[in-house]
Amino acid sequence: MATNVYFNPFPTNQITSEQLLVEDLLIEALKIYGMDIYYLPRSSRNEVDYIYGEDTLKQYVTAYPLELYMENVTGMDGEQDFISKFGLEIRDEITLLVSRRRFVATVPQSRPNEGDLIYLPLIQNFFEITFVEHENDQAMFYTLGRGRGANVYVYALKLKQFVFSNEIIQTGIEEIDDQIRDIYPRTRISLASGTGTFVDDEVVYQGPNVSYATAQAIVHDFAQNTRIDIIRVQGQFLSGNVRGATSNANWVISTISDTATMNTAFEDIIDNARIESEADGILDFTESNPFGEA
Repeated sequence: MATNVYFNPFPTNQITSEQLLVEDLLIEALKIYGMDIYYLPRSSRNEVDYIYGEDTLKQYVTAYPLELYMENVTGMDGEQDFISKFGLEIRDEITLLVSRRRFVATVPQSRPNEGDLIYLPLIQNFFEITFVEHENDQAMFYTLGRGRGANVYVYALKLKQFVFSNEIIQTGIEEIDDQIRDIYPRTRISLASGTGTFVDDEVVYQGPNVSYATAQAIVHDFAQNTRIDIIRVQGQFLSGNVRGATSNANWVISTISDTATMNTAFEDIIDNARIESEADGILDFTESNPFGEA
């Protein structure tokens, strides 16, 4: 038996004034009770390692301010903080609600995507989207019917704390970029002699110019007449000169070290040397083929 078309609250291909009213009220509530965040879309989806099912190098180079509502009112979800065989692990999870209409109007994509990042200025931390929900009670399950665009008012974003692994995060927003800048692994170049002063965050290189550089990196900090610490190294710096693309500084390299800036406070609990020593007693690595007879 067909339902009454004059009293049907679930139109299939149209949107009613009541549905627009609900959406308007929801957006207003998010602006009142929500928090300001930055949405960082991943911009390297065309370079995928299909064996491991991941991007070869994720990049986050834009950030969009947006208001979201945090459902976690008593603390983080997930397994939280614990000690495992890999050391301290932080597995905090949160759920955020975002208006579909506000998202589409602010971010140039049709929906939030898994793998994108959200930066929360409140706690100065990054979270990665693991799942986007739009059909449960959090996302207001088809209130007043589906309507146009499936009548999805909000997306419920499931997020976990972001684990940094040399992704490029350079949005142009100082608050965001400064949070990640000191986490990059640094290479220290000791300087012998030269002229000029390198500028923080400028490109340094070896080669005739930046376009034909054999190696390049970003300046983390510079100590006059002593050394320069660099991050996001591409290629390999060798003996010779290192030049600044912006400052035109030109210095002769004395030594290069990838470990000089590392924190060695917990060096005594690292097992590398112990495992190597034990392995030397089991396998004779002086043989050309210790694993076979050839």
